[in-house]
Amino acid sequence: MDTTQWIIFILIIQVIHFLGTWKLYVKAGRKAWEAAVPIYNAVVLMQIINRPKWWVILLFIPIINLLMFPVLWVETIRSFGKNSLLETWLVILTLGFYIYYVNYVLDTKYIADRDLHPKTGLGEWVSSIVFAIVAATLVHTYFIQPYVIPTPSLERTLRVGDFLFVSKFHYGARAPMTTIAAPMVHDTIPKLGIRSYLNKPQLPYFRLPGFTKVDRNDIVVFSWPADTVRVFFKKEAGVKKPIDKKSNYVKRCVGIPGDSLAVIDGYVFINGEQLKLSDRARPQYDYRVYAQNGVSSRILSEVGLSDFNRQYVAQSLSQPQRIVLQRNGYGVYDQGQSGVVILTDHKGISPELIRQNRLALQEIADRTRIITATDEMVNKLKSNSAIDSVVRIVTPKGQRGIGLFPQNPDYDWNYDNMGAIYIPEKGKTVDLNLKVLPLYKKIIRDYEGNTISVSGNQISINGEPADTYTFKQDYYWMMGDNRAHSEDSRAWGYVPENHIVGTPIFIWMSIENFNDGLANWEVRWDRVFTTVNGEGEPVSYFKYFLIALAAWFVFDYFRKKRLKEKG
Repeated sequence: MDTTQWIIFILIIQVIHFLGTWKLYVKAGRKAWEAAVPIYNAVVLMQIINRPKWWVILLFIPIINLLMFPVLWVETIRSFGKNSLLETWLVILTLGFYIYYVNYVLDTKYIADRDLHPKTGLGEWVSSIVFAIVAATLVHTYFIQPYVIPTPSLERTLRVGDFLFVSKFHYGARAPMTTIAAPMVHDTIPKLGIRSYLNKPQLPYFRLPGFTKVDRNDIVVFSWPADTVRVFFKKEAGVKKPIDKKSNYVKRCVGIPGDSLAVIDGYVFINGEQLKLSDRARPQYDYRVYAQNGVSSRILSEVGLSDFNRQYVAQSLSQPQRIVLQRNGYGVYDQGQSGVVILTDHKGISPELIRQNRLALQEIADRTRIITATDEMVNKLKSNSAIDSVVRIVTPKGQRGIGLFPQNPDYDWNYDNMGAIYIPEKGKTVDLNLKVLPLYKKIIRDYEGNTISVSGNQISINGEPADTYTFKQDYYWMMGDNRAHSEDSRAWGYVPENHIVGTPIFIWMSIENFNDGLANWEVRWDRVFTTVNGEGEPVSYFKYFLIALAAWFVFDYFRKKRLKEKG
C-alpha cells in the first residue's frame, strides 16, 4: 500500500470508529464530534474507559496494536455495564462491531467509577496473560529477540546450538511491515504449520534511530533476501514473502556500501587490501590432510576437530550386533568378501558398546582425509610428526561454480575466487550496460521495485531507456566464517539495508549435539553467558550470575525476616 492508500484506510477506520461509538461518547459526557477526530478520539476514549493516556501510543505500534484493539473493545463495553462472558466473546469475535449494537440498540448507562480489577480468578489470569504477551511482543519486536544457531555457517565463531540474544536497537529496530500477524512467532505457527500472517496490508519500510551502523566484521542477523521457502526441506512451489517474514540468517558483514570487494583464493579483499577479521573470528577452510601411515582420528580429535567421519571394518556381524549398531545411529554396509563397514561420526563407537556386544572391529585410517579447520587447528596438525602434509583446498580462478551470484554464464566465478564487485551505496549512480546488468538486475527489479526490459543492446527501466542507475538504499555483502560450507552472498548476492534485523550480543546457552536429539545434548559451559562481540577470548559470566542470584536470595530472605519481626 502506498501513502495515499494508507491515508484512505486510516480515514475509513476513523469513520467506522465514529459511527460505532459517538452515542457512547455522549453518554460518557463528551461531545459527539470528539469521536471523529483522529488521535484525539483515542485520548478521549482512554479517559472514558479510565485507562492511562499512554495506551494511545500502543495503538500506533504495528503488531502491538493488534493485541490492544480487542482489549479496548472489551474495556469500552464494560464501561457501559456489559460485563458478561458472552458479551466479551461477542465483541471479540465480531471484531468490535458488537459495539454498534451497544451504541444504537441497547439502553446503556455510563459507569464512570467502575472497578478496573478483574472480578474472578479467571479474569485475573487472562488480564495477566494479555499484559505479558503485550510486553513480550514489544521487547521481541523492537528491542531483543532470541535466536538459535541452526547451521554451521559461522563455525567456529558461533557454534550450532548457541542460543543468542539479538539486539535490534543497535542498528535501530525495523518496524514491522506486515500489519496482521500472530505475535511472538515468525512466518509459521508452530505445530499447526500454517502461515502466521496476512500478506496485505503492508506498511512501508521504516527503521527507528540506532546508535551504530552495520560495519565490516559485524555479525549480523538479517532477512534472507532470496527466501521463497514456506517449509524448509519440503519440495514445493516457492512463495513470495513480505520482507519481515523472510527467514532470518546470521553471517558476518564483510562488505559495506561503497566498497569494492573481491574474493581471492578464499580470502576477502576490500578496496584492494585483505580484510583483517576481528580477533574473535574463527574462520574455517577446507584442507587435505595426508599421512603415509594413515590420518588417525585420534589426532584429528586432539586438535579439536569434530566435522569428520570414522570408518570401521568387521569380518562379520551377527544379526543382533547389526541391529545394535543401527539402533545407535551407525551406518552398516556389507562389502562382500571385504567384510562389513561401519560409518560413525567423529566420536566413533564407544568402547563400552564394543565390549558389551563383543564386536571385533578395526578402524581404518585413510592416508588422505578432507577436513574443515581453523588456522590454529591446522598449525597443530602441521607440528605433529605423524602428519606429512596439510594443504588448503582452493578452487582455481576461472573454474565456474554452480548456482553462484550473479547466476550468469559471463561470470566464471566460484566460492574461492570472485569479483571485484561494487557494493551499492544509497544515492550513488553506476553505469548500466549488458555486461554489468546481471550484477544489479535483482536490486533494480526486486529490491527497488522497477521493471526492466532489454531490446538488443538497449536497457529500459520502467519503460524508459537507461544507461545509468541511482540506488535507493544501501547494500551489504555477508559471508559465513565457515567459508567452504556457507550459503551466503556468494550464492544470492547483496543484502538490502531494509533486510537488516540486528546483531547478536550475548550467548545465554550453548548446546553440543544440538541437532542430535535432546538425549544427546551437552552444555558447553565455557560459552554460557558470554558476549559475542569484543576483543580477546570470550569470558563466561555465568558464575558471576549465579553468585549475584545467590546473594539476592540471601538478601531477600533476611529482608523478609526483618519485616516479619517488625510486624
